[in-house]
Amino acid sequence: MVLGQLYDKALKLIPLNDEEGIMLYTQAPVEELMFIANKLRQLHNPGNIAGWMIDRNVNLTNICFSQCTFCNFCRKKGSDEGYVTSTEEYKDKINELYELGGDQLLLQGGMNPDLNLAFYIDLFKNLKKLYPTLKLHALGPPEIVFLAKREKLSYSEVLVKLIRAGLDSLPGAGAEILSDRVRKIVSPAKATTSEWLEVMREAHKLNLPTSATMMYGHIETVKERIEHLIRLRDLQNQKPDNHYGFITFIPWPFQDEGTVLLQKHGIRSSYNGPDYIRLIAISRIILNNIRNIQASILTVGKEIGMLSLHSGANDLGSIMIEENVVSAAGSTNQFNADEMQSIIKEAGFIPGRRNQKYELLPPFKGKIKKPA
Repeated sequence: MVLGQLYDKALKLIPLNDEEGIMLYTQAPVEELMFIANKLRQLHNPGNIAGWMIDRNVNLTNICFSQCTFCNFCRKKGSDEGYVTSTEEYKDKINELYELGGDQLLLQGGMNPDLNLAFYIDLFKNLKKLYPTLKLHALGPPEIVFLAKREKLSYSEVLVKLIRAGLDSLPGAGAEILSDRVRKIVSPAKATTSEWLEVMREAHKLNLPTSATMMYGHIETVKERIEHLIRLRDLQNQKPDNHYGFITFIPWPFQDEGTVLLQKHGIRSSYNGPDYIRLIAISRIILNNIRNIQASILTVGKEIGMLSLHSGANDLGSIMIEENVVSAAGSTNQFNADEMQSIIKEAGFIPGRRNQKYELLPPFKGKIKKPA
Protein backbone atom coordinates (compact mmCIF):
# COMPACT_ATOMS: atom_id res chain seq x y z
CA MET A 1 0.00 0.00 0.00
CA VAL A 2 1.39 3.41 -0.96
CA LEU A 3 1.65 6.21 1.60
CA GLY A 4 -1.05 8.26 -0.12
CA GLN A 5 -3.60 5.52 0.51
CA LEU A 6 -2.68 5.48 4.21
CA TYR A 7 -3.01 9.25 4.41
CA ASP A 8 -6.45 8.98 2.83
CA LYS A 9 -7.53 6.31 5.34
CA ALA A 10 -6.26 8.41 8.22
CA LEU A 11 -8.12 11.52 7.06
CA LYS A 12 -11.32 9.46 6.84
CA LEU A 13 -10.71 8.28 10.46
CA ILE A 14 -10.42 4.68 9.29
CA PRO A 15 -8.31 2.77 11.84
CA LEU A 16 -4.84 1.80 10.69
CA ASN A 17 -3.41 -1.59 11.66
CA ASP A 18 0.04 -2.40 13.06
CA GLU A 19 1.72 -2.84 9.68
CA GLU A 20 0.25 0.38 8.32
CA GLY A 21 1.32 2.31 11.41
CA ILE A 22 4.85 0.93 11.17
CA MET A 23 5.00 1.85 7.49
CA LEU A 24 4.03 5.44 8.25
CA TYR A 25 6.49 5.67 11.14
CA THR A 26 9.43 4.30 9.21
CA GLN A 27 8.79 5.46 5.64
CA ALA A 28 6.68 8.62 5.59
CA PRO A 29 8.50 11.98 5.39
CA VAL A 30 8.02 13.83 8.67
CA GLU A 31 6.71 16.92 6.88
CA GLU A 32 3.93 14.85 5.28
CA LEU A 33 3.01 13.31 8.63
CA MET A 34 2.87 16.80 10.14
CA PHE A 35 0.54 17.95 7.35
CA ILE A 36 -1.86 15.03 7.78
CA ALA A 37 -1.77 15.21 11.58
CA ASN A 38 -2.46 18.95 11.52
CA LYS A 39 -5.53 18.35 9.35
CA LEU A 40 -6.72 15.72 11.84
CA ARG A 41 -6.09 18.12 14.72
CA GLN A 42 -8.41 20.61 13.03
CA LEU A 43 -10.98 17.88 12.51
CA HIS A 44 -10.99 16.92 16.21
CA ASN A 45 -10.46 20.45 17.56
CA PRO A 46 -11.64 23.09 15.07
CA GLY A 47 -10.20 26.56 15.51
CA ASN A 48 -6.91 27.97 16.66
CA ILE A 49 -6.89 27.37 20.43
CA ALA A 50 -4.01 25.51 22.07
CA GLY A 51 -4.67 24.34 25.61
CA TRP A 52 -2.66 24.74 28.79
CA MET A 53 -3.39 24.47 32.50
CA ILE A 54 -2.18 25.26 36.00
CA ASP A 55 -1.75 22.40 38.43
CA ARG A 56 0.76 21.03 40.89
CA ASN A 57 2.36 17.60 41.04
CA VAL A 58 2.61 16.63 44.70
CA ASN A 59 4.24 13.33 45.53
CA LEU A 60 2.46 11.43 48.30
CA THR A 61 5.61 9.49 49.11
CA ASN A 62 8.94 8.62 47.54
CA ILE A 63 8.99 5.13 49.08
CA CYS A 64 8.27 2.51 46.42
CA PHE A 65 8.82 -1.22 46.14
CA SER A 66 8.74 -1.08 42.34
CA GLN A 67 12.28 0.30 41.85
CA CYS A 68 11.78 0.95 38.12
CA THR A 69 15.06 1.16 36.23
CA PHE A 70 14.23 4.58 34.72
CA CYS A 71 13.30 6.26 38.03
CA ASN A 72 15.71 8.19 40.26
CA PHE A 73 12.98 9.53 42.51
CA CYS A 74 11.91 6.50 44.55
CA ARG A 75 13.55 5.19 47.74
CA LYS A 76 13.32 1.80 49.39
CA LYS A 77 11.39 1.25 52.60
CA GLY A 78 13.60 2.19 55.55
CA SER A 79 15.66 4.71 53.58
CA ASP A 80 16.80 7.79 55.51
CA GLU A 81 15.59 9.84 52.53
CA GLY A 82 12.10 8.32 52.51
CA TYR A 83 9.05 10.42 53.32
CA VAL A 84 5.27 10.58 53.36
CA THR A 85 3.85 14.06 52.74
CA SER A 86 2.19 15.55 55.84
CA THR A 87 -1.10 17.44 56.09
CA GLU A 88 0.74 20.69 56.85
CA GLU A 89 2.91 20.22 53.78
CA TYR A 90 -0.19 19.67 51.65
CA LYS A 91 -1.69 22.88 53.02
CA ASP A 92 1.39 24.91 52.12
CA LYS A 93 1.52 23.45 48.63
CA ILE A 94 -2.22 23.80 47.95
CA ASN A 95 -2.32 27.37 49.26
CA GLU A 96 0.43 28.30 46.81
CA LEU A 97 -1.40 26.45 44.03
CA TYR A 98 -4.52 28.56 44.61
CA GLU A 99 -2.44 31.74 44.78
CA LEU A 100 -1.03 30.90 41.36
CA GLY A 101 -4.47 30.37 39.85
CA GLY A 102 -4.76 26.58 39.92
CA ASP A 103 -7.10 24.19 41.69
CA GLN A 104 -5.85 20.71 40.73
CA LEU A 105 -3.33 18.36 42.33
CA LEU A 106 -1.65 15.71 40.24
CA LEU A 107 -1.20 13.46 43.22
CA GLN A 108 1.25 10.62 42.70
CA GLY A 109 4.18 8.89 44.32
CA GLY A 110 5.68 5.53 45.01
CA MET A 111 3.82 2.35 45.82
CA ASN A 112 4.60 2.46 49.50
CA PRO A 113 3.91 -0.96 51.10
CA ASP A 114 2.88 0.78 54.36
CA LEU A 115 0.06 2.78 52.74
CA ASN A 116 -3.23 0.93 52.39
CA LEU A 117 -6.52 1.86 50.77
CA ALA A 118 -7.79 3.43 54.00
CA PHE A 119 -4.83 5.82 53.93
CA TYR A 120 -5.78 7.13 50.47
CA ILE A 121 -9.47 7.34 51.34
CA ASP A 122 -8.73 9.36 54.47
CA LEU A 123 -6.28 11.59 52.60
CA PHE A 124 -8.70 12.37 49.77
CA LYS A 125 -11.56 13.07 52.18
CA ASN A 126 -9.38 15.31 54.32
CA LEU A 127 -8.08 17.32 51.36
CA LYS A 128 -11.59 17.80 49.99
CA LYS A 129 -12.81 18.88 53.42
CA LEU A 130 -10.03 21.46 53.68
CA TYR A 131 -10.36 22.58 50.02
CA PRO A 132 -13.85 21.78 48.66
CA THR A 133 -13.06 23.06 45.15
CA LEU A 134 -9.80 21.13 44.85
CA LYS A 135 -9.62 18.65 41.95
CA LEU A 136 -7.72 15.41 42.57
CA HIS A 137 -6.07 13.91 39.48
CA ALA A 138 -4.49 11.12 41.46
CA LEU A 139 -2.70 7.75 41.50
CA GLY A 140 -2.71 5.60 38.36
CA PRO A 141 -3.34 2.00 37.21
CA PRO A 142 -0.27 0.51 38.98
CA GLU A 143 -1.46 1.89 42.33
CA ILE A 144 -4.98 0.57 41.70
CA VAL A 145 -3.59 -2.89 40.88
CA PHE A 146 -1.41 -2.79 44.01
CA LEU A 147 -4.27 -1.70 46.27
CA ALA A 148 -6.71 -4.23 44.79
CA LYS A 149 -4.30 -7.10 45.45
CA ARG A 150 -3.51 -5.84 48.94
CA GLU A 151 -7.17 -5.38 49.91
CA LYS A 152 -8.44 -8.43 47.98
CA LEU A 153 -10.88 -6.23 46.07
CA SER A 154 -11.66 -5.81 42.39
CA TYR A 155 -10.29 -2.84 40.46
CA SER A 156 -13.80 -1.46 40.22
CA GLU A 157 -14.36 -1.72 43.98
CA VAL A 158 -11.12 0.15 44.68
CA LEU A 159 -11.99 2.86 42.16
CA VAL A 160 -15.50 3.32 43.53
CA LYS A 161 -14.17 3.79 47.07
CA LEU A 162 -11.61 6.34 45.85
CA ILE A 163 -14.19 8.21 43.77
CA ARG A 164 -16.48 8.44 46.79
CA ALA A 165 -13.54 9.79 48.79
CA GLY A 166 -12.90 12.55 46.24
CA LEU A 167 -10.95 11.20 43.25
CA ASP A 168 -11.88 13.33 40.22
CA SER A 169 -9.79 11.75 37.46
CA LEU A 170 -7.22 9.00 36.95
CA PRO A 171 -3.85 9.74 35.30
CA GLY A 172 -2.36 7.37 32.77
CA ALA A 173 0.69 6.89 34.96
CA GLY A 174 2.78 3.75 34.72
CA ALA A 175 1.96 2.98 31.09
CA GLU A 176 5.58 3.33 29.97
CA ILE A 177 5.34 1.03 26.93
CA LEU A 178 2.38 -1.36 26.89
CA SER A 179 4.54 -4.36 26.05
CA ASP A 180 5.35 -7.00 28.65
CA ARG A 181 8.75 -7.58 27.02
CA VAL A 182 9.65 -3.96 27.77
CA ARG A 183 7.97 -3.85 31.16
CA LYS A 184 9.95 -6.85 32.44
CA ILE A 185 13.08 -4.73 32.01
CA VAL A 186 12.04 -1.17 32.84
CA SER A 187 9.30 -1.76 35.44
CA PRO A 188 9.11 -5.47 36.35
CA ALA A 189 7.23 -5.01 39.64
CA LYS A 190 4.52 -2.78 38.18
CA ALA A 191 1.20 -3.68 36.62
CA THR A 192 1.40 -5.81 33.49
CA THR A 193 0.06 -4.56 30.17
CA SER A 194 -3.24 -6.38 30.62
CA GLU A 195 -3.60 -5.16 34.22
CA TRP A 196 -2.98 -1.54 33.21
CA LEU A 197 -5.56 -1.77 30.45
CA GLU A 198 -8.10 -3.55 32.68
CA VAL A 199 -7.94 -0.80 35.31
CA MET A 200 -8.61 1.78 32.62
CA ARG A 201 -11.44 -0.32 31.22
CA GLU A 202 -13.11 -0.33 34.65
CA ALA A 203 -12.48 3.40 35.09
CA HIS A 204 -14.19 4.06 31.77
CA LYS A 205 -17.21 2.00 32.83
CA LEU A 206 -17.45 4.19 35.94
CA ASN A 207 -17.19 7.33 33.76
CA LEU A 208 -14.04 8.41 35.57
CA PRO A 209 -12.04 10.74 33.29
CA THR A 210 -8.65 9.28 32.42
CA SER A 211 -5.54 10.17 30.46
CA ALA A 212 -3.21 7.91 28.49
CA THR A 213 0.57 8.21 28.34
CA MET A 214 3.71 6.78 26.81
CA MET A 215 7.28 7.00 28.07
CA TYR A 216 9.41 6.09 25.08
CA GLY A 217 12.97 6.29 23.81
CA HIS A 218 14.66 3.48 25.75
CA ILE A 219 14.51 -0.20 24.79
CA GLU A 220 11.23 -0.35 22.87
CA THR A 221 10.95 -0.93 19.12
CA VAL A 222 8.90 1.10 16.64
CA LYS A 223 6.56 -1.89 16.44
CA GLU A 224 6.00 -1.73 20.20
CA ARG A 225 5.30 2.00 20.03
CA ILE A 226 2.64 1.40 17.40
CA GLU A 227 1.17 -1.54 19.35
CA HIS A 228 0.97 0.73 22.42
CA LEU A 229 -1.09 3.26 20.47
CA ILE A 230 -3.38 0.65 18.98
CA ARG A 231 -4.04 -0.91 22.40
CA LEU A 232 -5.13 2.52 23.65
CA ARG A 233 -7.32 3.08 20.61
CA ASP A 234 -8.94 -0.34 20.93
CA LEU A 235 -9.69 0.24 24.61
CA GLN A 236 -11.15 3.66 23.85
CA ASN A 237 -13.50 1.98 21.37
CA GLN A 238 -14.86 -0.14 24.23
CA LYS A 239 -15.89 2.72 26.52
CA PRO A 240 -19.63 3.19 27.05
CA ASP A 241 -21.28 5.86 24.93
CA ASN A 242 -21.14 9.36 26.41
CA HIS A 243 -18.48 8.33 28.95
CA TYR A 244 -15.20 10.23 29.18
CA GLY A 245 -12.75 7.43 28.46
CA PHE A 246 -9.29 8.69 27.56
CA ILE A 247 -9.57 12.46 27.36
CA THR A 248 -6.00 12.94 26.20
CA PHE A 249 -2.77 11.20 25.21
CA ILE A 250 0.64 12.46 26.37
CA PRO A 251 3.93 10.98 25.14
CA TRP A 252 7.25 12.01 26.67
CA PRO A 253 10.83 10.84 26.17
CA PHE A 254 12.85 8.81 28.66
CA GLN A 255 15.15 11.03 30.73
CA ASP A 256 18.31 9.02 31.33
CA GLU A 257 20.54 11.02 33.70
CA GLY A 258 21.68 8.83 36.59
CA THR A 259 19.15 6.06 35.94
CA VAL A 260 19.75 2.34 36.39
CA LEU A 261 18.90 1.86 32.71
CA LEU A 262 21.88 4.04 31.83
CA GLN A 263 24.34 3.12 34.57
CA LYS A 264 23.77 -0.65 34.62
CA HIS A 265 22.47 -1.37 31.12
CA GLY A 266 24.04 1.41 29.09
CA ILE A 267 20.67 2.49 27.72
CA ARG A 268 20.68 6.16 26.78
CA SER A 269 17.61 8.13 25.77
CA SER A 270 17.14 7.96 22.01
CA TYR A 271 15.16 11.21 22.08
CA ASN A 272 15.64 13.73 19.32
CA GLY A 273 13.35 16.51 18.17
CA PRO A 274 12.39 15.17 14.72
CA ASP A 275 11.48 11.77 16.15
CA TYR A 276 9.30 13.39 18.82
CA ILE A 277 7.47 15.34 16.13
CA ARG A 278 7.06 12.10 14.18
CA LEU A 279 5.62 10.39 17.26
CA ILE A 280 3.20 13.25 17.94
CA ALA A 281 1.97 13.11 14.35
CA ILE A 282 1.69 9.31 14.32
CA SER A 283 -0.20 9.44 17.63
CA ARG A 284 -2.74 11.84 16.14
CA ILE A 285 -3.10 9.58 13.09
CA ILE A 286 -3.41 6.25 14.96
CA LEU A 287 -5.53 7.54 17.86
CA ASN A 288 -8.51 8.46 15.73
CA ASN A 289 -10.87 8.30 18.72
CA ILE A 290 -8.93 10.34 21.31
CA ARG A 291 -9.65 14.01 20.84
CA ASN A 292 -6.67 15.60 22.57
CA ILE A 293 -2.93 15.10 22.07
CA GLN A 294 -0.68 16.85 24.59
CA ALA A 295 2.95 17.68 23.92
CA SER A 296 5.25 17.28 26.91
CA ILE A 297 6.84 20.72 26.86
CA LEU A 298 8.47 20.07 30.25
CA THR A 299 10.59 17.30 28.72
CA VAL A 300 11.06 18.49 25.12
CA GLY A 301 11.35 22.25 25.65
CA LYS A 302 9.94 25.34 24.00
CA GLU A 303 10.92 24.91 20.34
CA ILE A 304 9.80 21.29 19.95
CA GLY A 305 6.69 22.06 22.01
CA MET A 306 5.77 24.85 19.61
CA LEU A 307 6.41 22.65 16.57
CA SER A 308 4.23 19.93 18.11
CA LEU A 309 1.24 22.26 17.88
CA HIS A 310 1.68 22.19 14.09
CA SER A 311 2.10 18.41 14.07
CA GLY A 312 -1.14 17.15 15.61
CA ALA A 313 -0.92 18.26 19.24
CA ASN A 314 -3.51 20.72 20.54
CA ASP A 315 -2.18 21.21 24.07
CA LEU A 316 1.09 21.97 25.88
CA GLY A 317 0.07 20.64 29.29
CA SER A 318 0.61 22.27 32.65
CA ILE A 319 3.09 24.79 34.00
CA MET A 320 3.47 22.08 36.67
CA ILE A 321 4.18 24.22 39.73
CA GLU A 322 6.07 21.29 41.25
CA GLU A 323 7.63 18.27 39.54
CA ASN A 324 10.11 15.87 41.12
CA VAL A 325 10.27 12.71 39.02
CA VAL A 326 11.45 13.52 35.48
CA SER A 327 13.51 16.41 36.87
CA ALA A 328 15.41 13.85 38.97
CA ALA A 329 16.53 12.26 35.69
CA GLY A 330 17.69 15.43 33.99
CA SER A 331 14.70 17.43 32.73
CA THR A 332 15.27 21.15 33.35
CA ASN A 333 12.46 22.85 31.42
CA GLN A 334 10.19 25.03 33.52
CA PHE A 335 7.65 27.69 32.59
CA ASN A 336 5.27 29.98 34.41
CA ALA A 337 1.78 30.98 33.28
CA ASP A 338 2.94 34.06 31.43
CA GLU A 339 5.67 32.15 29.60
CA MET A 340 3.33 29.30 28.65
CA GLN A 341 0.85 31.69 27.08
CA SER A 342 3.64 33.54 25.26
CA ILE A 343 4.94 30.27 23.82
CA ILE A 344 1.49 29.36 22.51
CA LYS A 345 1.08 32.81 20.94
CA GLU A 346 4.55 32.64 19.41
CA ALA A 347 3.55 29.34 17.81
CA GLY A 348 0.59 31.12 16.18
CA PHE A 349 -2.20 29.90 18.45
CA ILE A 350 -4.58 31.34 21.01
CA PRO A 351 -3.88 30.17 24.59
CA GLY A 352 -6.85 28.35 26.10
CA ARG A 353 -6.58 27.73 29.83
CA ARG A 354 -8.47 24.54 30.62
CA ASN A 355 -9.14 21.96 33.29
CA GLN A 356 -8.39 18.23 33.31
CA LYS A 357 -11.55 17.53 31.29
CA TYR A 358 -10.28 19.94 28.64
CA GLU A 359 -13.07 22.38 29.40
CA LEU A 360 -12.00 25.97 28.74
CA LEU A 361 -11.70 28.26 31.76
CA PRO A 362 -11.73 32.08 32.04
CA PRO A 363 -8.50 33.81 30.94
CA PHE A 364 -5.71 33.69 33.48
CA LYS A 365 -5.55 36.71 35.81
CA GLY A 366 -3.57 35.33 38.72
CA LYS A 367 -0.13 36.13 40.00
CA ILE A 368 2.74 35.68 37.58
CA LYS A 369 5.86 34.20 39.13
CA LYS A 370 8.28 31.38 38.57
CA PRO A 371 7.07 27.97 39.77
CA ALA A 372 8.51 26.98 43.14
